[in-house]
Amino acid sequence: MKIGHEEIIGETESLCPVCLDRIPAKRVAVRDNVYLDKTCSTHGHFRTIVWRGQPSYESWHVSKPAAHPTICATGIRHGCPFDCGLCPEHRQNTCCVLLEVTDRCNLQCPVCFASAGCINSDPDMQTIGNWYRLLLDCGGPFNIQLSGGEPTLRDDLPDIISLGRSLGFGFFQLNTNGLRLAEDTLYVRRLKKAGLSCVFLQFDGTTEMIYEKIRGKALLGIKASAISHCMENQLGVVLVPTLVPGVNTGDIGNIIEFAIGRMPTVRGVHFQPISYFGRYPKAPVDSDRITIPEVITAIERQTGGRTKISDFRPPKAENAHCSFNGSFVLMKNGELMPTGRAGQSCCQPQGAADGARKSQLFVARKWSASSDKKEATAAHRNSSFMNVTSLDAFLERAENYSLCISGMAFQDVWNIDLERLRECFIHVVHPDNRIVPFCAYNLTGSDGRPLYRPQWRCH
Repeated sequence: MKIGHEEIIGETESLCPVCLDRIPAKRVAVRDNVYLDKTCSTHGHFRTIVWRGQPSYESWHVSKPAAHPTICATGIRHGCPFDCGLCPEHRQNTCCVLLEVTDRCNLQCPVCFASAGCINSDPDMQTIGNWYRLLLDCGGPFNIQLSGGEPTLRDDLPDIISLGRSLGFGFFQLNTNGLRLAEDTLYVRRLKKAGLSCVFLQFDGTTEMIYEKIRGKALLGIKASAISHCMENQLGVVLVPTLVPGVNTGDIGNIIEFAIGRMPTVRGVHFQPISYFGRYPKAPVDSDRITIPEVITAIERQTGGRTKISDFRPPKAENAHCSFNGSFVLMKNGELMPTGRAGQSCCQPQGAADGARKSQLFVARKWSASSDKKEATAAHRNSSFMNVTSLDAFLERAENYSLCISGMAFQDVWNIDLERLRECFIHVVHPDNRIVPFCAYNLTGSDGRPLYRPQWRCH
């Protein structure tokens, strides 16, 4: 329905930022921009930008049938998002699961979705073992992200990985700021020996000013040392920038060049536009946000056209408007050759039911160090779509010089769309043994009150 220069292109549900009640919402297009528009009968009207520019919101849409969780641990009592566990209304299987193994942190970043820095006791090994078994009972094994807080503050983190490996979990990703990896090479070696697959390294830019603004201190040299120690131990690294408008959104091309210069250790760059939950400096306005099409456009512009907007695609497992992805091979002449064919994505399923599983396999293959992917490369050699000699040479290059450039736009209380939330496949184990979609777990009201995350006693 079109009203003046505005067009309602969809209806959904959202939450009131103040009281967290579920309320009706509309997606409203104004030329190339799309807003989430909602009104709480008590707290008034809210409108938030969710998509700005090209590719258009509607062109990015991917239709797929629902894939309900194999095991639903909770029933439908209050409706989405209040019955997470997962409940039968959820529309996607689990791909990867975060285990928050500590609330402690060795930084006090002005921006932190977990509001880390607490003084609570860490979950013990028996509790973590029970989490693993819960995931197996719910259809696992899944890809595991070890998170927090800062998980490397635990000396027994290698033991946590070994325990998970012994129970059948095959891929372990460490979400870290890199401080301990930079200073403790023995610890890095222990993580590798225990079976760590990939380091998801907080990496916000290529200047110290950026780190001082977002993290509160100069960290660039520390990040470089952490990458070097991962290289020495054949651990794949994915750089993870939190994009904050006016701080590091002009550094996107430099971050990609930094990653290219540290291949094959660096396997990818995963951009995360800032979301306003947890700890952040102030309540957001639209100029505080950068949306998916703006990130893709900036990548093309800031890489001088080495990557094109057309090289990136929506996902086909989680909701299409949650993320983007592109896969490239760095050729000897410096060209970044896109490896996805038109209409395909890194996690393209044959049907929705296996989308999450295909995404698991893709991440495990692409983000691990090259020495861990011999079987995957050998399997590709069975293909006959090009000359075998050329294919072997290309696959050898691709094994060591593949780069994934991707991004994910997490939702906060101002822009949360419950249709998107029901298709989330990144989940968190709640301390009370429920599985909760990531954006619901971290969601906080305008006063900082969480929907699911425990309210820790913090410094």
